[in-house]
Amino acid sequence: MLLAAWLLSACSQMNDVEKVQQERVLHVITRATPVSYYVEQDVAEGFEYELAEKFSQDLGVSLRVRVAESLDELIEVTTQGYTSLALVGMDAPVTDTERADLNYSRPFLNFSSVVIYRKGKSRPETVEELPGRHLVVPESSPAVAYLASLREGQLTELEWQAIEDAETPELLALVDRGEVDLAIVSSIEFAMYNRLFPKLRKAFDLIPDQSVSWVFPGGPDTSLLEAANAFLERAEADGTLPYLRERYFGHVEDFDYVGARTFIRHLGDRLPKYREVFEEAGAKHSIDWRLLAAIGYQESHWRPYARSPTGVRGLMMLTLDTAREVGVKNRLDPVQSIRGGAEYFARVRARLPDEIQEPHRSWMALAAYNVGYGHLMDARRITDGEGLDPNIWQNVKKHLPLLQKREWYSQTRYGYARGWEPVHYVQNIRRYYDVLVQKMPPLQTASTDELADAQDANLPLSPDLPEVL
Repeated sequence: MLLAAWLLSACSQMNDVEKVQQERVLHVITRATPVSYYVEQDVAEGFEYELAEKFSQDLGVSLRVRVAESLDELIEVTTQGYTSLALVGMDAPVTDTERADLNYSRPFLNFSSVVIYRKGKSRPETVEELPGRHLVVPESSPAVAYLASLREGQLTELEWQAIEDAETPELLALVDRGEVDLAIVSSIEFAMYNRLFPKLRKAFDLIPDQSVSWVFPGGPDTSLLEAANAFLERAEADGTLPYLRERYFGHVEDFDYVGARTFIRHLGDRLPKYREVFEEAGAKHSIDWRLLAAIGYQESHWRPYARSPTGVRGLMMLTLDTAREVGVKNRLDPVQSIRGGAEYFARVRARLPDEIQEPHRSWMALAAYNVGYGHLMDARRITDGEGLDPNIWQNVKKHLPLLQKREWYSQTRYGYARGWEPVHYVQNIRRYYDVLVQKMPPLQTASTDELADAQDANLPLSPDLPEVL
């Protein structure tokens, strides 16, 4: 009894950081959102999740995640002190003035709440033009409180529909189908999903300059909050936060309306012809078939007879030398082209130094697929010489364009290269890949017999003249 009393007394004297480290677990509650946490192919991912995982490593403990069904559940668990911290993403509450029973970390991601309309419909330009329109918004959005304040002011006729547990794609689909006039979503999620709804446009920023923070239980013990703030400050300084922002959101800007509409159309009328071949090639080389399909679309828009003045041909646009290297006898045969492109990409990826980890490994392999392995290595050497980690794609992509400048390429082994091209190449493929991930389910693991059957399959050639290498 004395020992138990002593242990209880010792525990009561520990601060929150010491309690977490004694238990060796950082408890986190979150919701399944594109920014906070999601599971893709049985792997947990998400900007906030990955950041929280690094925080747990910084504390020397493991991370344990609980997924809440609603924002109310998440806040209730946090205020009651049943979790170490909460990942609320872009949901309310967002300021400590609104919730004195919660503590907030320093912000680490900025966004705006934006008003979305459909191209061809009347575009509102100010809040004064919102009354009289069918407006939808997620019930958990900070925009709900803002709209209420507008109605309490001069916009007494302003109305909106707050939808419980609404996902951003659902709201955007309502606007896209013309079932509602406007939707309010976060700028980040709109950028992520705009390619699925290419007719949608941003009307204006409803609430600019918002930010995402971690939420902690309120109370006098702020040791874990202070540790988190110190960690976030270091993560900003050492490049961890910039890397995560680039990884999850760095490729969703520069939306191309015409290109996106064309891509969405080709998902239905072109990809089905070649999907099984992409799946078979991906399974053979342990590559997500959707990434191979994204490469194929970037190269040829899934046109098996594409050709360029520089001599590359076929759906995967292989050079003559590359085709011979991977055993492709006819670059205009889409099956051979896809299999050859997958083989070549797998070889390039495997050739990269072991210290380059995913996803950087795939992005650098794509750059090498486009500009050549030697030029990628030159860019990595420049990156290293500038004092940055050459195993991080974010760093290398900043230095690839230097291969176009004489003062830089004159010092390299492989000389001049159009360094901007692989940067845009990788950027585009990542965009196409994002859409494919959102639209297409992952491939189930194929059996050996299924792979053999797939490899025996073939697609008919076009009446175009065949090419024999």
